[in-house]
Amino acid sequence: MNPTVSSAPGLLLPAADFPPSFKWGVATSSYQIEGAVAEDGRTPSIWDTFCRVPGAVAGGDHGDVACDHYHRMPQDVALIKSLGVDTYRFSVAWPRVQPHGRGPVNPAGLGFYDRLTDELLTAGVDPWVTLYHWDLPQELEDAGGWPNRDTAYRFADYAMLVFDKLSDRVETWTTMNEPWCSAWLGYATGVHAPGRKDFDAALAAVHHLLLGHGLATQRMRAAATREHTFGITLNMGTADPATDTQRDRDAARRADGMGLRIYLDPLHRGAYPQDMVDDLAARGASFPVQDGDLEIISTPFEVLGVNFYFGQDFSGTDEDGNEVDADGHPVVRAVIPDRPRTAMNWPITPERFTQLLVRLHRDYPGLPLVVTENGAAFDDAADESGFVADEDRTAYLAEHIAAVAAAREQGADVRGYFAWSLMDNFEWAEGYAKRFGIVHVDYETQERTPKQSALWYRDTISRHRNA
Repeated sequence: MNPTVSSAPGLLLPAADFPPSFKWGVATSSYQIEGAVAEDGRTPSIWDTFCRVPGAVAGGDHGDVACDHYHRMPQDVALIKSLGVDTYRFSVAWPRVQPHGRGPVNPAGLGFYDRLTDELLTAGVDPWVTLYHWDLPQELEDAGGWPNRDTAYRFADYAMLVFDKLSDRVETWTTMNEPWCSAWLGYATGVHAPGRKDFDAALAAVHHLLLGHGLATQRMRAAATREHTFGITLNMGTADPATDTQRDRDAARRADGMGLRIYLDPLHRGAYPQDMVDDLAARGASFPVQDGDLEIISTPFEVLGVNFYFGQDFSGTDEDGNEVDADGHPVVRAVIPDRPRTAMNWPITPERFTQLLVRLHRDYPGLPLVVTENGAAFDDAADESGFVADEDRTAYLAEHIAAVAAAREQGADVRGYFAWSLMDNFEWAEGYAKRFGIVHVDYETQERTPKQSALWYRDTISRHRNA
């Protein structure tokens, strides 16, 4: 840390907004930071394969080395401790723990997370495990991937391998991270691994991701010998009509249905939303539900992880005024609000963050919320020492943490906030071109340097703790 650098003292938050029990954390995911993709028995994931597809990832980048966290883990834990957070959310690489997606555990691969857990606890930081953050073993994709029902059962088997090893020390377990991204970006639009473009396959993936969550949650809870917190993390925004016309209101309803309700309704209510079932039937599509599936999917859980980056407006017409697309389906066109934007061209909409959290509390009562990801990419400029005076990111974090406080004041049961991301890393299809980290990474030297946003976050946490 560079104590001579301002941590933006003007961006202060009232300490009374957050109780002592509120969790403050940072988050990462395995493929984005670990590297070591062919070491200690790890086999390829769908992202290792996808990165080799010409044009799939910006700059032809890949995660072979990434942030080299696999070899630098103790130093990274010391960095996490220095930020003053109490919790670290990380994901486990399925092909590292169970290289073929089925069969016995790989002791060397699981041993890495065993050491990471111990290192965190020694540093006074609680580990928060995410079991799946998109790195499906390639062999399971070759067998059909998430559109294949068997993958849900393979996931539950894998989850138990990790749970059996770490459950004596890890309290909080998240099954899936952002199943919307896995299903739609991976199987419908093809912009993420595995790069398929098949609407029906994407619907099947949605269902089997949720089924895998339910199966794993049931098995972990049955095997638990102490109290645990189980949950799932969804990426969610807000879907508002671009105008007050009926077609735009209907487009917003459809966007909200496909982006939020087709996940939370079966998870919380044991049924897919009827309006979306009807919309899908109108285009000859459906979820591949079998008897008993929805009971499994709606297995009770204790925490809903909320990943929020921005809200959107939606129009029921394309840019030429057409209300149906080339396939005869109703148009649902995202319209970016006229706001300042991040380097991802995402609008900065903290007030919609408050809107989302309050809505979740109202529409899905009894689900404690934790913000498991929130952050922003900007075009960072590091000085000669590697320090980044990222006032834009610092302001983004301040505005969105204030939005969490506003939601709590309106009754939303939000119990924690995790900044995304601990450090700059492999940003999926954007490669290394976009930086979300509050810690700067020099990819040539692998040197880590906390940015102004990290210092501000550290000081903000300290102020709340000391209030």
